[in-house]
Amino acid sequence: MFATEFLDLAPLASAGGTVVLPGSKSISNRVLLLAALSGGTTTVHDLLDSDDTRVMLDALRALGCGVRQDGALVEITGLGGTPPNAPAKLFLGNAGTAMRPLAAALAVLGGDFELSGVARMHERPIADLVDALRQLGCSIDYLGNDGYPPLRIGRPALRLDQPIAVRGDVSSQFLTALLLALPLVAKQDVGIEVVGELISKPYIEITLNLLQRFGIAVRREGWQRFTIAAGSSYQSPGSIHVEADASSASYFIALGALAAGAPGRNGIRIEGVGETSIQGDIRFVEAARQMGALVSGGPNWLEIRRGAWPLKAIDLDCNHIPDAAMTLAVMALYADGPSTLRNIASWRVKETDRLAAMATELRKLGATVEEGADFLRVTPPLAWTAGCIHTYDDHRVAMCFSLVAFNPAGLPVRIEDPKCVAKTFPDYFEALFSVVQTPATRIPVICVDGPTASGKGTLASELAHRLGYHYLDSGALYRITALAALRAGLALDTTDEQAVASLARSLPVRFLGGQVLLDGEDVGAAIRTEEAGMNASRVSALPAVRTALVALQHSFRQLPGLVADGRDMGTVIFPDAPLKIYLTASAAQRAQRRYKQLISKGISTTIDALRADLEARDARDMSRSTAPLKPAQDALLLDNSGQTVEESVGQVLRWWEGKQVFKSA
Repeated sequence: MFATEFLDLAPLASAGGTVVLPGSKSISNRVLLLAALSGGTTTVHDLLDSDDTRVMLDALRALGCGVRQDGALVEITGLGGTPPNAPAKLFLGNAGTAMRPLAAALAVLGGDFELSGVARMHERPIADLVDALRQLGCSIDYLGNDGYPPLRIGRPALRLDQPIAVRGDVSSQFLTALLLALPLVAKQDVGIEVVGELISKPYIEITLNLLQRFGIAVRREGWQRFTIAAGSSYQSPGSIHVEADASSASYFIALGALAAGAPGRNGIRIEGVGETSIQGDIRFVEAARQMGALVSGGPNWLEIRRGAWPLKAIDLDCNHIPDAAMTLAVMALYADGPSTLRNIASWRVKETDRLAAMATELRKLGATVEEGADFLRVTPPLAWTAGCIHTYDDHRVAMCFSLVAFNPAGLPVRIEDPKCVAKTFPDYFEALFSVVQTPATRIPVICVDGPTASGKGTLASELAHRLGYHYLDSGALYRITALAALRAGLALDTTDEQAVASLARSLPVRFLGGQVLLDGEDVGAAIRTEEAGMNASRVSALPAVRTALVALQHSFRQLPGLVADGRDMGTVIFPDAPLKIYLTASAAQRAQRRYKQLISKGISTTIDALRADLEARDARDMSRSTAPLKPAQDALLLDNSGQTVEESVGQVLRWWEGKQVFKSA
């Protein structure tokens, strides 16, 4: 997951490949609560690992449920009629699929509970659910503003002789919460009457389907009245699988619809959800087809290719796909005329006011947008502009606007706070990058060159961390080459130059976190010795080895970008890099830094000896015939002799920001 302040997406050209989706948030949290309310143990397969499911699991543990987790497999030992632990204070983040159902279940069970969340959760209305529960005799108090969490729940004096009325035109989660809670107290038939038009009906269908899996049959009269039969009780199915998230599928359906096919990989295949899904958002496929996408599918898969281009404008009632409809708003940017999305008033009370948010961010890109009380009309840009997308701590805003990187103007897009996708799809951007392509020249590179012990690695790795870019320590490649050559019994001179070069061409090396992996072995410590540094300098002087390592270094240029440090990154390896830094410091300062480093590791040396060694290396690196150490003509000089690491990083980031086509909001 990208946990950076922002993530810059280079302009993308094509897409093709397979994406395996995470489990559905809506199904995951419903299943967890149903398992918690049942007796015995329920094994949940393919559970979504996200912020919303984590807060639900934490809440269930606090209430006394047994929870054993092994990756996407979770075993829940339910309460089965045992009162939940009380008192309890439950923090539920911004998870509406946890807050609303838990509030209802705990309110009918009774106890001493406080339910709270993040600031945005305390702005999301819950009055209609609270009013419905109070009709039953539940004890619920607002701890902040009336009509909004946080809530205090006490012991009820239940009255079940009259149908419970609940509004259906604000959020379907209110009805879902009642449907999940009332089987706990159904000593007689319990009726629910929906006031107004029920929105997001497919989400209620998910609820009814899952209730049936746990032994609860609900009688439905249209969409206005629901009855839970007397004597209903939860029965664990023993084992249950969570479908992949159909809402998350929408981004990759859209991707297949708008992106040109990649050579040899034409179209996008989605695994984990198919045309028979119980989730309403699978009907996004119909909307995509209306816009021109070519979609085929089976029980657990979909394949999408671009058909009509530009996409066809649509005028669509989106009540049945409220979450996925946000993706349609971005697809509308690529349509042949204005598109109108209707019946989306529920966007107002989601993670943010999505109607206002989408209108604001679409306008940044050059689109003309009309925002109504329950509709959005999007006219594609006449001239695209580079957008810095504010995400409002809303995962779906971040994900759907990533598709803007395919804009025909070839402009990058900045996604602020990319980690907000953790709510439902923590690895979304990694999944996106695995199936999209763009020419290497479009992938940004920052080069940091300089002499030994100048702090290149420290600066470059921190820059990569701040930007979410890949990191290439070219010096480590030479150290690894030397290590691998010595292990193979080769001489580090012209005697075995060709053999060392052959070995270097296929080095199985990866930089993963703080590890340096050679064929899966962490060799970080082995290549950081003074001897390893001298060996690296020896092999780097062999022209055939340097040539062999060029292609390997080029392979590190991957989306979203690269920070590379070395001695010839800007002059030889990435001469087209948009930002090149030549980092230096006085020999005295570098010797002092290296001395402190070695002494801290228990290695005895002297500053004079280290300075002499550094100066010898500088002379050798600067005078070699192949790729001598020198600043690139367009490099910016940074002398960090008197700077902290943070000051150096800040300076480079300012330089980098000055080269962007958009400005931070």
